Amino acid sequence: MSDYRIIELSRHPEEKVKVNGWIYNKRSSGKVRFIILRDGTGYLQCVAFIKDVPPEVFETMDTITLESSVTVEGTVRMDARAPGGVELSLTNLVVHHVAEEYPISKKDHGTAFLMENRHLWLRSSRQVAILRTRSEIEQSFRDYFYNNGFTLIDSPILTPAACEGTTTLFQTDYFEEKAFLSQSGQLYLEPACMALGKVYCFGPTFRAEKSKTRRHLMEFWMLEPEVAFATLDDVMDLAEDFLVYVVSRVLDRCGEELKRIERDTKFLENVQKPFPRISYKEAVDRLQKLGSDIKYGDDFGGDDETVLTQNEQRPMMVNRYPSKVKAFYMEPDPQDPELALCVDVLAPEGYGEIIGGSERIHDHDLLLKRIQEHNLPVCAFQWYLDIRKYGTVRHGGFGIGLERTVAWICGLPHVRETIPYPRMLYKLYP
Repeated sequence: MSDYRIIELSRHPEEKVKVNGWIYNKRSSGKVRFIILRDGTGYLQCVAFIKDVPPEVFETMDTITLESSVTVEGTVRMDARAPGGVELSLTNLVVHHVAEEYPISKKDHGTAFLMENRHLWLRSSRQVAILRTRSEIEQSFRDYFYNNGFTLIDSPILTPAACEGTTTLFQTDYFEEKAFLSQSGQLYLEPACMALGKVYCFGPTFRAEKSKTRRHLMEFWMLEPEVAFATLDDVMDLAEDFLVYVVSRVLDRCGEELKRIERDTKFLENVQKPFPRISYKEAVDRLQKLGSDIKYGDDFGGDDETVLTQNEQRPMMVNRYPSKVKAFYMEPDPQDPELALCVDVLAPEGYGEIIGGSERIHDHDLLLKRIQEHNLPVCAFQWYLDIRKYGTVRHGGFGIGLERTVAWICGLPHVRETIPYPRMLYKLYP
């Protein structure tokens, strides 16, 4: 008798098998007992008739508690009505551990309770579907850049300087020196792209933003590509092609998970090229016509992004923001030096920014000036300035937040469900 995972059983009809898992649900009807087993790959209905199993097994199926760990044995039967199209005619049940009364029941629980019990909440079918989709999205991120000739560069987590502004840094001690948790791997990618042409990094990043919005985490995962000789148009083309690939792959491979989350996939099926591209000025004009009190020169808040995209079917690319609301390293627009050659990609349905990118300043003296204007320590950025001395070229890239992308693709109202253990404002447990 072979051991299989639930996802494999449809390939083994009428075989006698063993499956390891946990009791997800159970019910009884006369001389028949039913349990639903979960193993992380799917859900399996196991059916036991009183005549087919030893008396002690039949009794155990009545007394076994939810989330107890077991091994079931039986014969695989094809049944289109059952989860996954198969069920198990059970002949034996081996109990490994009898669980205590499970604190998360079918009744409604408050968010605070569920977050305090996040380590257990992960077992719910909805959370399993979200995390499996997240895993597929992560793999699609890596596969896209691997298949398109990018080299993975592992940027450091501990850094001596800020990338996105000094007010959102987590500071730590580094052998009597100040060090900070990385806000972005971008600064370290720029030298790497001068060595390897096309590079990317993918890892955790940290922002000490005192924000409790549905889009913010203190620790989140970000993928960042960087390309030598790239213009802003190249950056936008790359972001567009990448997002179409990711969404298409999730639709192809995560149909069951999206169904369990109750995601309306028709919105995702609309994510095709080309994406609408508008300037910052056009976006401000549009917002003002929609009733916003935003003024030209203001940065967009979450509400502005929601209004801009709530009726869109595809991601929107807003480009050429005023330089004063963007990072110090962005190349100015030669047509209007007050603007930066940058782009934010706003997800449709009101999900807001998921990608931010730009051309980077490649002129040494201009970059030095910007560092000084932002009151940043030149000594901490000397290595970053150095690459503008040795064969400097135009280059650019972007960063995409994994959790915001998962929230959009899964149709989730808050990013706290997109990561196994969210780190939010004043929330560090479990």
